[in-house]
Amino acid sequence: MASKTPVVDVHTHMYPPEYIQILESRGAIPIVRSFPGTPDPRIVLLSTEITPLKEAEAAAARGEETPTSSLPGRPLTSHYASVEQKIHFMDTHGIDVSVLSLANPWLDFVDSDQAGGLAASVNAGFSAMCKAHPGRLFFFAALPVTAPAPILLKTIADVATLPYCRGVILGTGGLGSGLDDPDMEPVLAALGEAGLTIFLHPHYGLPGEVWGPRGGTTGEYGHVLPLALGFPMETTIAVTRLFLAGVFDRLPKLRLLLAHSGGTLPFLAGRIDSCVRHDAHLWKAAKTRRSIWDVLHEQVYLDAVIYSDVGLQAAIAASGGAQGGGLDRLMFGTDHPFFPPLETDEQGEWESVSMNADAVKKALGDGSESAAAIMGGNAVRILRLYEEATEKA
Repeated sequence: MASKTPVVDVHTHMYPPEYIQILESRGAIPIVRSFPGTPDPRIVLLSTEITPLKEAEAAAARGEETPTSSLPGRPLTSHYASVEQKIHFMDTHGIDVSVLSLANPWLDFVDSDQAGGLAASVNAGFSAMCKAHPGRLFFFAALPVTAPAPILLKTIADVATLPYCRGVILGTGGLGSGLDDPDMEPVLAALGEAGLTIFLHPHYGLPGEVWGPRGGTTGEYGHVLPLALGFPMETTIAVTRLFLAGVFDRLPKLRLLLAHSGGTLPFLAGRIDSCVRHDAHLWKAAKTRRSIWDVLHEQVYLDAVIYSDVGLQAAIAASGGAQGGGLDRLMFGTDHPFFPPLETDEQGEWESVSMNADAVKKALGDGSESAAAIMGGNAVRILRLYEEATEKA
């Protein structure tokens, strides 16, 4: 009898204790702060939250409590740091395997002289978690992008040898000037040669003023504009810049897994292609290399954190190459511990998870082979999980 295809979550985050301690010691975003009358500290990550943070800190200095609804950031609950909580979350939602990663903003803000050591500590922590739960946990390593080049490249070589590491997580800033920065190319080349998939995740979005005063400074619109629109556009822009710079052609071994189903890339790939064709100097260069569609079909994978069957079908269609479908390039994710339930117990089922799982069922049919592939089969194959999971079980 054939064994059941495991459910694999490729988009699930944690903040190890040493990382949280650094955020607690900081005086600026990203930051962790405790406020009077709240059971959990708040983790504040987005630049649009600077004003609410200052207001809450000023109120705390006066001995006043700020209403929870007006506090910046999110409650830093056990879901962010506890591996036991992660396993409970997996069991609650029928997830067999999780590929852990440090959440944004990773190590992008860390001083150069501290970055290498902190990366080693974080990756060792993730390795220990995976070793304690063999077959259930793997991880994407953190990179010290602010460290000197020799340390950064050594980190890549080191994590490539770790038994449970299946790639790295990377923000769109690269070394500070974007992923298309020529100085970033040796890093991307090293990752490709090491066979490490890059889980590309947004953080910086678009400038706060884009959202207007009601969204960018007063916080009236909450996180909706920067997260729902800013994050997807950030990913789309970063990958398009890589494409226009010719990085994918020069680095054929480079593989990216794009968060949030590639942002708006599946929907806008045709427009990108058209604009290249109608820009004289770009079109001349493009004739000698592949199109954005080729990149999507050959070097890019997408997670299925899209929350609707409409978006999922677009992602599948955009990922389909000459062999058709694109079903073999999508992988299920939850984005845990972000987007917790607001009206029910966090220890129970999360609507944000069921929305993504239901989108797969609705788009492809509950129990179908195609659904099973996206829910876990593709991740097992692409991230080479099967041998390790069965060997260590």
